[in-house]
Amino acid sequence: MPVDRDKVLGASLGKSSGSWVTDDVILYHLGIGAGFAATDDSELQFTYEAQLKVLPSFAVVAASSFSSRCKPAKDPDSGGLGLHNVPGLEFNPALLLHGEQAITLSGPLPVEAEFTSESRIAEVYDKGKAALVIIESEAKDSGGKPLFTNRMSLFLRGEGGFGGPSGPAAGNEPPKRKPDGVVESKTLPQQALLYRLNGDKNPLHADPGFAKKGGFDKPIIHGLCSYGIVCKAVVDGALAGDVARVAGYEARFRGVAFPGETYLTSYWQEGDKLIIEAKSKERDAVIISNAAVTLR
Repeated sequence: MPVDRDKVLGASLGKSSGSWVTDDVILYHLGIGAGFAATDDSELQFTYEAQLKVLPSFAVVAASSFSSRCKPAKDPDSGGLGLHNVPGLEFNPALLLHGEQAITLSGPLPVEAEFTSESRIAEVYDKGKAALVIIESEAKDSGGKPLFTNRMSLFLRGEGGFGGPSGPAAGNEPPKRKPDGVVESKTLPQQALLYRLNGDKNPLHADPGFAKKGGFDKPIIHGLCSYGIVCKAVVDGALAGDVARVAGYEARFRGVAFPGETYLTSYWQEGDKLIIEAKSKERDAVIISNAAVTLR
């Protein structure tokens, strides 16, 4: 059945609650490649609890449904719907793609927190061959203060053509000049195995046989792991490790990366934004595109 935009738009996906502690933050940082220069202060600020900062991209796993830290709220009015149960939205889960990810932050993330999160379908666009569903999740701390908002864009292939708006054109195109900086980030052969401990246990990132069924010669790195690797590269290379300067971060998943590859993250300063693109050094293939960090 075609998507019924009137029914889908604004649908609640429920509430959840949970917490994170210092070790969760450090594990996430190790999962996206922190700690190569293990004794440097620039790396210890992400891997050692005595001086720990939280990378902004931690927001994508802090309140993720994949994580054991996050549980459905015990609230009979919370909605509690999975995406596949939303009235007016039928799709084949095998044809779902995570296309884009964006976060906005109220300030630097704390190293430990208790939170509640509420999710809804914020927008639905008709892309012709696919429906593009935007899921928005807002997280607040135990005192009700906003922590961050996640916006996840999902392509439901084969579900377009329902007559809705097509949505805005892709933005954050790099300017026609050399980048202001390029940061190299070498990944480990076991990078995906480390990152999956944050909760996303999709065998595509660990099982060679499963990866081959998906069309890959070997397991690939999680898209959100690439999202974090690029975030760290920008914080290190352009912001001298100052996580507090990041007010928002958005990116499009353009291609895949393989464990052991080197990311080349280029950035261009454009007003209050850093425009970003990341490639595989070994394959000269784009991994992250149409990306930007909004600065405070």
